[in-house]
Amino acid sequence: MTAIEATANPVLVEVTRGAMVESRHRGAVAVVDAAGDVVLVRGAVEAPVYARSAVKPLQALALVETGALDAFGLGDEEIALACASHSGEPRHVERVEHWLHKIGCAPADLECGPQPPTDPAALRRLWRQGGEPSALHNNCSGKHAGFLTVARHMGKPTKGYIGFGHPVQRLVRGILADMSGTELEDVPRGIDGCGIPVVAIPLVRIAVAMARMAAPADLPAERREAALRIRAAMAAHPFLVGGTNRFSTAIMEAAGARAVVKGGAEGVYGAMLPEAGLGIALKIDDGAGRAAEVAMGSLLCRLKAIDPAHAAHLADRLEPAVLNWAGREVGRIQPADSLIA
Repeated sequence: MTAIEATANPVLVEVTRGAMVESRHRGAVAVVDAAGDVVLVRGAVEAPVYARSAVKPLQALALVETGALDAFGLGDEEIALACASHSGEPRHVERVEHWLHKIGCAPADLECGPQPPTDPAALRRLWRQGGEPSALHNNCSGKHAGFLTVARHMGKPTKGYIGFGHPVQRLVRGILADMSGTELEDVPRGIDGCGIPVVAIPLVRIAVAMARMAAPADLPAERREAALRIRAAMAAHPFLVGGTNRFSTAIMEAAGARAVVKGGAEGVYGAMLPEAGLGIALKIDDGAGRAAEVAMGSLLCRLKAIDPAHAAHLADRLEPAVLNWAGREVGRIQPADSLIA
């Protein structure tokens, strides 16, 4: 083993072709309870990462606990969309547009930018209709609608709500700090694909925040109630959180409230396991979403958040086939021994 290999994160996922491992994805994983006690660790979990969209359920706490959601007569579907990285399908777009109307805003108020639907059927439909991708199709449009709702409720400007210093972003950053138990003012920061600020949080502290969502008994009353509502909404409306043929949607459709999962860009994934009172956070070093999904699926099976019958049904999700252009299986994407040992 070389010095670099000795200090690198372990291989979590392997991609085979024929009888040989062709590619390897390294990463780190933390599974903890709400007190921060470790159940499983792989790799450098104290290293800071940008959690990206994996923390949308945490960001949605601002929408619920401030009373903004109820003040505008919104409900579980809007919560699910606030937590979503959706595919831009008609159900997503129509609901976000209706939401904006209810708070006195319009699609032009969304500062996430236009994005083509990631669902192929939705994209073809848009083309056939002669339409153009808009901010409503952006996979983060629900989160941004949530931020606008909070700004309206707080009486703050809606323009520039994505700015690092905007009151909504300061509120959200404070929630992330509280839930993760981490000081976030003097840490690396960047801008997400949808324009909002991202801050670096140690991976294990993201897992702690997820665990506190999974087991919120020790949280203040308003936050505890908000966490329960967010978990329930995501489990009840998994399609709105993702969409057709999306991993997160398929997992929550199978597991129900036992596993509430949310992925993010660059190979980040988080999960809340309410029955076990656990939180999971993982990051794939090279940013591969395919590896993040396989690693998360393996962990959910190991922790019994997915029962064997559902695991068999989800086999093509948990260990996807590598196909050639003729549709023939030529390999698999599978958890490595270092993850499942």
